[in-house]
Amino acid sequence: MSVDFLAALKSRFPQAADRASADHPAVDVPLAEVVPVLRFLRDEQAFDLLMDVTAIDWAAGASPRFTVVYHLLSTTRPGTYVRVAAACAGTEEAPTAPSVTSLWPGANWHERECFDMFGLRFEGHPDLRRILMWDGYPYHPLRKEFPLAGIETDLPGADVAEETGTKVVAAPMAGGPFVASAGEINLSEAEPRAKDESWSDRVAQPGQTPLRQVKE
Repeated sequence: MSVDFLAALKSRFPQAADRASADHPAVDVPLAEVVPVLRFLRDEQAFDLLMDVTAIDWAAGASPRFTVVYHLLSTTRPGTYVRVAAACAGTEEAPTAPSVTSLWPGANWHERECFDMFGLRFEGHPDLRRILMWDGYPYHPLRKEFPLAGIETDLPGADVAEETGTKVVAAPMAGGPFVASAGEINLSEAEPRAKDESWSDRVAQPGQTPLRQVKE
């Protein structure tokens, strides 16, 4: 894969720096240069498709705590892909980054999802509100402090909760913890997943018969 665009990018933006990546080229840039860098990649390097906007939560106490990441693809040069990352401004409670809806209108929903899951506020976004959870939901589920099993929460509609007699309940952990297989080369097969510990006296633990398990 040609990475000539990286040399052109660094020539135009000297503060751009290589970012560690296991697959595609990636760069770190100052937050103030995010929009000019992305415009340069779109207009002069043919990265016409914004694949995704996401964030990294480095956990409470990190400085900066959040990094915003933009994933770009060139549809005219198949397989040419780049990530652009920048440390967020703001506070742990309200991190900020510039909106890129002026460059890609489709960033609207990407940024809303990132706001919903991480609490990252995109300055200049035309309609920044939740897209997966409901308005008024008190948490951001992809932040590090949010438990894997979720948090029991009242439903947004009191009439719905009254009629059903339920809340939004935490998900079963199936025993947990979530683990990744060691030594996997294929990262998609090494994604963290819950251990299968959903066995009981009626369902055998893997490797044992029901009778032996009940006796133990």
